[in-house]
Amino acid sequence: MVLITGGAGYIGSQTNKNLVFSGQSTVILDNLSRGNLSSVKWGIFEEGDLSNVEHIRSVFNKHNITSVMHFAAYSYVGESVNDPEKYYYNNLVNTLNLLKVMREFNVNKIIFSSTCSTYGKPIKIPITENHHQIPLNPYGMSKFMIERILSSYASSYQLKYVILRYFNAAGADADLTIGESHNPETHLIPLILDVALGKSDSIKIFGNDYDTKDGTAIRDYIHVSDIADAHILALEYLNKGGKSDAFNLGNGNGYSVKEVVDISKKITGKDIKIKKIGRRNGDVDCLIGSSIKASKVLGWSPKISELEDIIDSAWQWHKLVNS
Repeated sequence: MVLITGGAGYIGSQTNKNLVFSGQSTVILDNLSRGNLSSVKWGIFEEGDLSNVEHIRSVFNKHNITSVMHFAAYSYVGESVNDPEKYYYNNLVNTLNLLKVMREFNVNKIIFSSTCSTYGKPIKIPITENHHQIPLNPYGMSKFMIERILSSYASSYQLKYVILRYFNAAGADADLTIGESHNPETHLIPLILDVALGKSDSIKIFGNDYDTKDGTAIRDYIHVSDIADAHILALEYLNKGGKSDAFNLGNGNGYSVKEVVDISKKITGKDIKIKKIGRRNGDVDCLIGSSIKASKVLGWSPKISELEDIIDSAWQWHKLVNS
């Protein structure tokens, strides 16, 4: 069975669904502090926290876990800047707890949910996996430190891992069973769609003086179901004896915040007011990733690559859940 930590979250729940539909059995471990129980429609659910080693042991005792997909983490850049201790305990220490129990039960395969935030300020676009990693905020640093820990464990304890560094996850499942919903919500596309639905008055644009074509930050958006598929391919890769490695997951195309707003206006047919405010700590001008390595090694490529299609899928889900 595959253990999915944080499997009630946005990406974890989509991966859980895709895994089950591919024929895998899953166990979802989540404390529901930021996940949604309603998104756990497949597999076996175990409510619990990775800070509790005994509870992790009980899950491994109860189920025949053969591999782990590790999504459980706090992931708000601004919050990590304001409260780094919270992030290092939850993301870093809790991962050590998980790895400890994995060793005890001789489970040696893990797919780790990392982030492009580990790269920091890019010196070359698109970003490849051998780009320097100098995180600019505690969230990115916590993920980077876990990456280094996995490398150490692989050397000393024969752990096998795949690190997947996402760019900006977005969109909703094709049959509209899973979409993006955080509390609080900080991601651009759902916040824009909240304005289109009349749930908010305007969308905040953090900084309009970046070194970009329109002054707003540029990001690479990747559909959540494509990210989920990459996890399945990564597990297959390890099961076939693939060596531990790290891969970017992105589309290789960048869109500014203003462009995302304009495309959303077109798709929703709604006027979306913007409110310009100052930059956030830890944000960079442009993040665009190269996924050539994932394509060559894992056989992965995005199936939903157009931003219009990604936003439209999110819009259909948001309309459904707010109807």
